[in-house]
Amino acid sequence: MPDYTARKISSSIAIDGNIDKDVWQKANWSKRFVDMVNGQPGMYNTQSAMVWNDTHLYIAFRAEEPFVEATLTKRDSIVFVENDLELFIDGGDCYYELEVNAANTVYEVFFIWKDAYKKGSRFDIAPFDVHQQQAYTFGGDYDRSGASFWKGTHRRGIRWAFTGFDMPGLQTAVQVEGTLNNNNDIDKGWNLEIAIPWSSLQLLANGKSLPPSNGDEWTMFLGRFQKLMPGGKELIPHPAMALSSHGIYDTHLPEKWSRIEFRL
Repeated sequence: MPDYTARKISSSIAIDGNIDKDVWQKANWSKRFVDMVNGQPGMYNTQSAMVWNDTHLYIAFRAEEPFVEATLTKRDSIVFVENDLELFIDGGDCYYELEVNAANTVYEVFFIWKDAYKKGSRFDIAPFDVHQQQAYTFGGDYDRSGASFWKGTHRRGIRWAFTGFDMPGLQTAVQVEGTLNNNNDIDKGWNLEIAIPWSSLQLLANGKSLPPSNGDEWTMFLGRFQKLMPGGKELIPHPAMALSSHGIYDTHLPEKWSRIEFRL
């Protein structure tokens, strides 16, 4: 069974961070996110909903948080060092990472598995020139030690990471239910809306129809990282919550991500 079913809509959505819209009220909201490692209910309620039409994929997040904070405002800041909501989309030989914080600061990376990056391949195009300044090799999270230092622990090894990538047509918007960066009051949380044109997902479709055909499945990670400061000391690593548990503290495992089914 899929982990989530996204239904098709006939209208478009104005992206402004407001998830009280009728379209989201009627959408299929996910279960409460779980701890990414042990599968127990997440410490704060986090849920997501997804709908689509012929032109766009739409995703909404609802994140409970008593003290909404976000200080990073420059695009492509490493927002996961604070609090963020995350969307990864698997493309087989590649995948896309999007992170957004409560200030609506966007961080994007496009990853290509090194074993798939060959001369003359579909990735041998100008946006993915490994000689550009913002191209790096990436072995994975928290697994570069000893024998795995260079390649990480994933069976496919190294990925090329293109941190200068910007998803064409991406739209994001946040609404805070409370007061951003003011811990003198108790906030309800923050909400995020995302829109991505299907036409921008060709490399990630991996042979699937765009827009999807009825019953198509995509693999995605929908998650959240939460900075905590118990006793004034930052808890490392940050607690991670996701639609599906990975059984390990590593986000970059496409084989562990959620199966998203698209239905008419």
